[in-house]
Amino acid sequence: MSAATRPAPGWRSLLAPAFATLVALAILLALGFWQLERKAWKEGLLSSIDARAFGEPVPVPQEADWPSWSADRDEFRRVRLSGTFLHDREVQLHGLAEERRGQPLQGFYVFTPLRQAEGSIVMVNRGFVPTALRDPAKRAAAQQGGEVTVTGLLRNPERRGWFVPANDPVRDEWFVRSIAEMASARGLSRVAPFYVDADATPNPGGWPRGGQTRIRLPNDHLGYALTWFGLALTLVGVFAAFAWRRLHPASGDELQPEYPGDDQAYAGEPQSGRRIAE
Repeated sequence: MSAATRPAPGWRSLLAPAFATLVALAILLALGFWQLERKAWKEGLLSSIDARAFGEPVPVPQEADWPSWSADRDEFRRVRLSGTFLHDREVQLHGLAEERRGQPLQGFYVFTPLRQAEGSIVMVNRGFVPTALRDPAKRAAAQQGGEVTVTGLLRNPERRGWFVPANDPVRDEWFVRSIAEMASARGLSRVAPFYVDADATPNPGGWPRGGQTRIRLPNDHLGYALTWFGLALTLVGVFAAFAWRRLHPASGDELQPEYPGDDQAYAGEPQSGRRIAE
């Protein structure tokens, strides 16, 4: 039977491709709507963070309130606390700071215990120092003595990620902001389950440099949602084109031989010199 008389495939031949397309379409649409939900969640989070971080500072939670501390409710809240720094117990944690645009500076974040009047302790991230100033003796002017008042943001301790080295208290090498590990290594008790990122108020001598917290969280979920919806629309278009070609074979197909071995004469082609297969 030649291509000219071959019947077009029926709609039943589209059942399996249509089912696969519907499954993929459902997945793509679900991912798109999930990103829209994430967008609404992120906008609410950013709004609550702005309200906490840029308001008037409130007293830091006291020891009696520590059991009810909640990062979801309280992180990034601007607080104020007073006490005495225990400079001999500070911890220098490896990190980077953006000293110049696009040119990060390697150094350390200085975590110093602050003992409050009633004896409880809050770890304060006083800010960043370059590697050359890791040794406290080289920044003696920054060793504030006596009672001090600090303002900053409440922060939740970190959990180590897959690609972050573990803290090594024996070698005094720190990579993760784990307050419990710091307190244990420095022999501290009655330590708050959170820490405070000090604001940009200048320290004596200029170091450590506070105000390093970045609270402008990215919100790219709308772009992700549009990407998934775009892929879903593309999938529909591809299937529609596939179904059309399956149900309506191209008219040019009828000019092609049904079998590669067919030996057909072509109109206008000279017969002399042609080798005809037996």
